[in-house]
Amino acid sequence: MGKCCSATVECCPDDGSGVPVVSTSLTFKDILGAWKVRWGVGRMDYTVTPGLYAVGDPGAEAPVLVSANYKLTFDALRSRLSGLDCWLLILDTKGVNVWCAAGKGTFGTDELAERVEAVKLAEKVSHRQLILPQLGASGVSAHEVKKRTGFTVVYGPVRAGDIKAFLASGRKATREMRTVQFTMRDRLVLTPVELANQPTKLLRVLGVLFLLNLVAARPFGVHDLAIYLGAVLMGTVITPVFLPFIPGRPFSWKGWLLGAVWTCAALWMFGWLASEQWLLATGYLLFLPAVSADLALDFTGCSTFTSPSGVLKELKYAIPTITGLRYVGAAMLFVKALFG
Repeated sequence: MGKCCSATVECCPDDGSGVPVVSTSLTFKDILGAWKVRWGVGRMDYTVTPGLYAVGDPGAEAPVLVSANYKLTFDALRSRLSGLDCWLLILDTKGVNVWCAAGKGTFGTDELAERVEAVKLAEKVSHRQLILPQLGASGVSAHEVKKRTGFTVVYGPVRAGDIKAFLASGRKATREMRTVQFTMRDRLVLTPVELANQPTKLLRVLGVLFLLNLVAARPFGVHDLAIYLGAVLMGTVITPVFLPFIPGRPFSWKGWLLGAVWTCAALWMFGWLASEQWLLATGYLLFLPAVSADLALDFTGCSTFTSPSGVLKELKYAIPTITGLRYVGAAMLFVKALFG
């Protein structure tokens, strides 16, 4: 490996044309970087330099694949191109994946047209065709790109793993290639970054409980911590994993429902459903499902089960409701702790 084409991607020396040649094999550094990003480490800076790259030994007739400069996306694409000769046109999406960047406008018409001109793509290839990922379609006006650059936009498959078959079929996508599959594995992959945000919040909770326990008539203990952590897992892991199977459409409702089931089960296990514990039980039944609902709501931003308008509609009523339940439930728990 020779020339470095960005801070995070090792490249072979260019072929004399000034275009870096990238490997289709991921290194341990790439795999480690992807793992770290999945857990939220350096997620906002995991990028490659926008521009033109080569895979194999592309000539003037080689296809041009367009993608985002989020390195996780870049690696997912290049790692599936072994044995091919093609060009990669990488847009500046500010380190955001194709689907989200299309919604934000950074994977869009202006950036695509300007990048085509900036890399002098018309001098590199004899054809006039750009292959874009299907999930970027919402951000790009194909006729405007054609008007401004002379290049025709063709939408490829949803997944990078189907690129080879798509090219081999004469750039015709099957129904399966066009279908967005959001499997349990896909959803589970997205949960670590949500879990990674919890330790900081947990430390704050523990800090408050520690101070409260100094004067509490009924101190918070291990069982209280366990029931809280269970509610967190319901919202960050269990709800996303079983998303299609949970009744209802709103994510906040799905999270609340699983949070309520967990809370009832835990209250029964810990013997807190007795009449003398009504204040404690009621406080937790208000507070913990709301915690799960709030965490599940975060998943709307990375799910194919939602639309921007649907998310905005849900946020409008879910946030005030969740906030109110949490405050009322927390107040009841504090009263129980202070006065027993």
